[in-house]
Formats: sequence, C-alpha cells, structure tokens
Amino acid sequence: MIVRDVAEPDFPAIAEIYGHHVLTGLASFEETAPSPEELTERWRAVSSHGLPYLVAEIDGRVVGYGYAAPYRSRSAYRFTVEDSVYIAADSGGLGLGSALLASLIERCRTGPWQQMVAVIGDSENHASIGLHRKFGFRHVGTLQRVGFKFGRWIDSVLMQRALRGEGA
Repeated sequence: MIVRDVAEPDFPAIAEIYGHHVLTGLASFEETAPSPEELTERWRAVSSHGLPYLVAEIDGRVVGYGYAAPYRSRSAYRFTVEDSVYIAADSGGLGLGSALLASLIERCRTGPWQQMVAVIGDSENHASIGLHRKFGFRHVGTLQRVGFKFGRWIDSVLMQRALRGEGA
C-alpha cells in the first residue's frame, strides 16, 4: 500500500468509493452521490487552502482517500481543520484508514493548523470513532438526531485533537 497525493485521474475511483458510502451508509449525510466532476471541484477548493488530499493505493488501484478541509469558513476558525477518510467497501480491515489519518495529521502538523476535528456521522459508527480515538482524538460531544437518512434520525459525534502544543 502507498499513500500519495491525489491526482485528477483518481476522481472516478474516489467517486465510486464515496458514492457507496453516500448510498448505503450513515458516515456521510449526503443523500445523492456526487459526480467525479463535483468531487474534483471540492478537491480544488481544499487545495486552495494548502490542505492535504491523499489516496491510498494497492497494486495501482485507489482503495481509499482522505483529506483535511477548513472546519468552518469564518476567519476565527482558520487554524482548525476537519478530516474525512473513506475506504472502498471491499478494502476494510487493511489498515488503510490508519495510514490515511496518520498521513493527514502529519501533513497538517507542518502547516499553521492547531486543531483537527472529526465530525462522525452516526454514533454507532464504531470503526470511525475507534480510528480517531487510536490517533489521540477525544470525544467532545454528540449532536443528537441532527440528520435524517434512510428513514431514521442520526447523531453526529464530535471528536478533536491538537496538532501541536498541549494535547498534541
């Protein structure tokens, strides 16, 4: 497995990975899978902030991706980022999430960012909660019943870790 910077030709694979999660899971609160073109535009927006956008590849196949994006658009949040990590449906349990999140944290530590936040869809998403806990994120709150998808109400779990200084 290699973790590398994303390239534009990766977006059909990224759209397939993310689309699966959108259409079958609760990690994303989107309900319509975006096109490769839409995801490419989102990547450009993330890149304009100098933030990392990475893919995990096995034998030349993109099997996961992750990125850090601005947490919020208001200027006071400029030193806080939010991470996102998605793995192909047939590639769980291979350590891809750990490799991607570790790389995102390291890359963000080299920039001006101070805090990383995870907004995890579904309080029953034990895999994502456990992954973030493994990398030093702490639970800072749960927004209860803030999303509605697949005919049910869904929580958002908020986790946070310092990128430098106290708690890093």
